[in-house]
Amino acid sequence: MGFKEVMINSMPSPLVKVFARPYVAGQGVDSGIDTAKRLYHEKRLYSTIDLLGEEIKEKDEIEKNVQIYYELIEKLGKQEFASISLKPTQLGVYRENGIIYGEDFCYENIKGIVERANAYSIHVTIDMENHPFTDLTLRIFKALRDEFENVGTVLQSRLYRTKKDILELPANKMCKIRTCIGIYKEPPEVAIQDKRKMKEKLFEYMVLLIERGHYPEIATHDEKLIERCIEYLDKNNIPKERYEFQMLMGVPRDKMQRKIIERGNIMRLYVPFAEKWKYAIAYCKRRLAANPMMGAYVIKNLFGKTTGR
Repeated sequence: MGFKEVMINSMPSPLVKVFARPYVAGQGVDSGIDTAKRLYHEKRLYSTIDLLGEEIKEKDEIEKNVQIYYELIEKLGKQEFASISLKPTQLGVYRENGIIYGEDFCYENIKGIVERANAYSIHVTIDMENHPFTDLTLRIFKALRDEFENVGTVLQSRLYRTKKDILELPANKMCKIRTCIGIYKEPPEVAIQDKRKMKEKLFEYMVLLIERGHYPEIATHDEKLIERCIEYLDKNNIPKERYEFQMLMGVPRDKMQRKIIERGNIMRLYVPFAEKWKYAIAYCKRRLAANPMMGAYVIKNLFGKTTGR
């Protein structure tokens, strides 16, 4: 663990809570829904709502998480502004001594959520976690995609395997795939270490997904990369219904988000909420480690509010 990670992990939880404010909707299902509604009605921003939490082994908590997703779906109902995201390790799988357990249990839990969401035409994204879970996540996704249209997943441009994973997506079914760099620090034997190369691969994989008939959800805050994607998509007359852009809630990209919306594209934000604040704190520490500028944004915003700027 590097010095940066040590410093961030040693931050007291109350301080991390301050940093979490722009990036976490709040506590409870209603906080996620209310935030998603506000973003859509005030700014025409779409959302993907996510319950924070991962690496959960306790069966009672896993079953409670399933019920929280059921509640989220029922309260959202049929609408156009929000999808949902979930993680396999909050819904039944875990890794111990290099062995992964609970795949069947996790599959049934996610299937129940996807099935309920399908009744309301709510899309579900199965998030991608660190590389030991990639094969499992893709197996669950492909099995569910055989039966349901309202399910997608995530592929990370930092992993060497990603091109092969795109080529092995179902050829006869359009798949919604969030393509992103990925937040998890991966070892050099499985992942690119240079962020510039990760971004180059993200563009390459976006093109490949389009060429293969899939729907890329282009998840990046890099404005030059977004402009490059837009140039390619426009030059090749790709309909705006064939792709969308995604960002994290709280990252200051208002001008670019407005540009994307004014073009007629979907601009979707990741809107996480917590039932337990320890998961929100873990999420924010990981984001701070990946992007220390996140802390500077928060301090700037707090300073501006205090001084009236």
